[in-house]
Amino acid sequence: MTRTDEHVPTEGRDWQDTEGESTEHDSDGDGSGRRKYWRFAAMIATSATVMLVLMYLNTYAWDHVRWSETRFYMAILMGASMALIMLGFMLGMYRNTKLNIAIAVGAVAVFAGSLFLVRSQTTVQDNSYMRAMIPHHSIAILTSENSEISDLRVCDLAVGIIEAQRREIDGWTGWSRTSKRTALRRQSRRPRPARSPISRARASAPAKASSAASDLALRRSSFEC
Repeated sequence: MTRTDEHVPTEGRDWQDTEGESTEHDSDGDGSGRRKYWRFAAMIATSATVMLVLMYLNTYAWDHVRWSETRFYMAILMGASMALIMLGFMLGMYRNTKLNIAIAVGAVAVFAGSLFLVRSQTTVQDNSYMRAMIPHHSIAILTSENSEISDLRVCDLAVGIIEAQRREIDGWTGWSRTSKRTALRRQSRRPRPARSPISRARASAPAKASSAASDLALRRSSFEC
């Protein structure tokens, strides 16, 4: 009887001590949980930034690197996708259900919005279009010049692509420099191919055309095909 009386308060003290430790552990867990979510957000933002930079590594030359809204939207799209995937795989580390739902809904909304901007090109106007085309066409120069080509027909195609892309990049670069000095005035929303920036660049720079032709001959001879 004495042993039972002595044992009951001991169990009560043990239960109270355990409850106190659990409460203290839960409060620490809430603080560490918040730090985990901030670290998760920083990890997604850093990853999206790194992916944006990595998308420029396949440009042919560093002076072809220009700001591209499409690549920026793609980086955001990939960051939203990464947030969903990482949250799903590491759900055991993030136990705030409401916050998890908010992150998932927000990631889906950001994914849908960035996908719409990529597909619609709503925010891309003259200047941004010209800037984005330079690194885009630089990829064609990189692949055409460095590919291991043995077929003569493919060789001629690759050299033609190199010539065309270089000429267009020169035209876009010249147009971009001109647009910085003079304000653009839109007379009509309809595109006029006869007066496109490329045709104006060709008409105003015959020396570049002859240089491109000689460069084409040199590149044809340099191909091992």
